[in-house]
Amino acid sequence: MLIIFLRALILYVLVIFSVRLMGKRQIGELQPSELVITILVSNIATLPIEDINLPILTGIIPIISLVCFDVIMSAVTLKSKKVRKIVSGNPRIIVINGTIDQRALKQLRYSLDDLMESLREQGIFDVSEVQYAIVETTGKISVLQKKDYQPLSLDITENKNSASVNPPQVIIDDGVIIKKALDVLNLNDKWLNGVLNKNKVKAKDVFLLSSDEDKNYTLIKKDY
Repeated sequence: MLIIFLRALILYVLVIFSVRLMGKRQIGELQPSELVITILVSNIATLPIEDINLPILTGIIPIISLVCFDVIMSAVTLKSKKVRKIVSGNPRIIVINGTIDQRALKQLRYSLDDLMESLREQGIFDVSEVQYAIVETTGKISVLQKKDYQPLSLDITENKNSASVNPPQVIIDDGVIIKKALDVLNLNDKWLNGVLNKNKVKAKDVFLLSSDEDKNYTLIKKDY
């Protein structure tokens, strides 16, 4: 009994350390690769506890190996957008100005019931009230409601006659230009080059550049 207790204690400390090393995320916010690692670690940790005939190293070594692999993959995906896209995927727009992108729903294997359930969870019962909805890489749906249906605030009251607009798009992500974002905003390379020249910076030196449809942009330079 004492052996089982000590094994459980050792593996408990190891799993806690492993989870902390992987980062502070809730289960629903885990990327697919992180979720797989979490499930494997939890399953492996139970084996030496259930069977005392197994050396405790049969649990420790695989857990450490998986966590090290996850840390390495995190570093790689941080540096490479292509690898990040393969591992985690990309956010997908499924509703724009009340119109559902049925093709995107089909590709994501989302049913209309799934979409409506997610909207209802955010207090929206009519898709026509949605200005913009996007499926994040975690599977969560983020929704921007049209101004006419948003709860009253000082900003909305002062701009009550303004039309609903889509949220800003990320145009440069860690030095990488996202052409699709320019197309969504009806902007072109000439506008982008003008912004870069005005700020005396090259695209590769930009950490974040985002803009809305009115060309109001935010530019953050790399500091490393």
